[in-house]
Amino acid sequence: MDSVGIIGEYNPFHNGHLYHLKKVKKMYPNACTVLVMTPNWNQRGNPSVIDKWAKKNIALEAGIDLVVEMPYVFATESADIYSDAAVTILEKLKVKNFVFGSETNNIDLFKKIVDAQLNNEEFTPLVQIYLKMGENYPTALSKSLLDLTNENISAPNDLLGISYIKSIMKNNYKINPVCIKRKNNYHNEEIENIPSGTSIRKALEKNTDIKDYVPNYTYEKVKSTPLSFQENYFKFLKYKIMLEDNLDKYQTVDEGFGSKIKKEIINAVSWEDLINRVKTKRYTYNKINRMLTHILCDFTKEDKEKVKNLEYIRILGFSKKGREYINSIKKDIDIPLITNFQREKPKALEIEFKSTCVYASIFNEEYKKELIEKEYKNNPMKGEN
Repeated sequence: MDSVGIIGEYNPFHNGHLYHLKKVKKMYPNACTVLVMTPNWNQRGNPSVIDKWAKKNIALEAGIDLVVEMPYVFATESADIYSDAAVTILEKLKVKNFVFGSETNNIDLFKKIVDAQLNNEEFTPLVQIYLKMGENYPTALSKSLLDLTNENISAPNDLLGISYIKSIMKNNYKINPVCIKRKNNYHNEEIENIPSGTSIRKALEKNTDIKDYVPNYTYEKVKSTPLSFQENYFKFLKYKIMLEDNLDKYQTVDEGFGSKIKKEIINAVSWEDLINRVKTKRYTYNKINRMLTHILCDFTKEDKEKVKNLEYIRILGFSKKGREYINSIKKDIDIPLITNFQREKPKALEIEFKSTCVYASIFNEEYKKELIEKEYKNNPMKGEN
């Protein structure tokens, strides 16, 4: 059976995602669509507005055949780490084609840029020069690429696409990458017919109706599911930071930066306020956001050292076609395929469970218990919770 891969957060699934999925289905009409989806926490460090089980059910309703989880330990990291883990999952699942959205929509250009990153000896020293000049990493990367290739790449999904292709090229994966041009501005906070994820989440936080901007099945699920917003976690974050002696032990917290966070937490009145108080030219909003999420979820550098590589592939859900596809390839997969937690959990699953407990902490006791129990009782069949 042919297969095509998608990597995404679906936070939540909206008209832009539907446009992308319809394009994928038209390009590969008989293929099993495989989604590598972030869990309850996403790449920029923010919590998913609806939990991963709700996201999984929406994805299956939309026409995805197989939903697998991107582990928290990779999902909340920089673009290169995030992309490498996601593409590796697709490779392990024998996915032949991978389709992603980008602003530039130029695969050949991305390959040219990745070739410069991997094979031009000037690239890494040039990035380091820009970092020493005080630039943050995305800006240092963009400026270095401009110097070496005369190509100006700075849009977020273009940079993410470069990371995807870098993973494919450096690992010699047999995956064919394909672009679809994005129809919206990724960071646009104003809601429109093909909206950005940011605009949808902002609308939900303001109790603005989103019915015209998402499929009906997303709308109904969002209405019936408790919602999560980052500011809901601030009181827990503040308590955690004030109790800690050393914040530098947490993943992505650079040495010495923890003391700056400790200094500012006393006066900070919100999650966003704390970020703005510690933000500098070198540290992007998203980088600091990931730091704070790693502190909140107790994810340390020591934990990360124990999970350098993918330990398993966790199936969250599948359609009949998805189940048939898994059955056709499972004998060739060289790491465990799991659906539920096991008694002897890999380290990454221990961290996943901890992050789920933190995510669930803002909800009432009934829903909190439900989310935690689903980690053990997940039914991957379509339409089942």
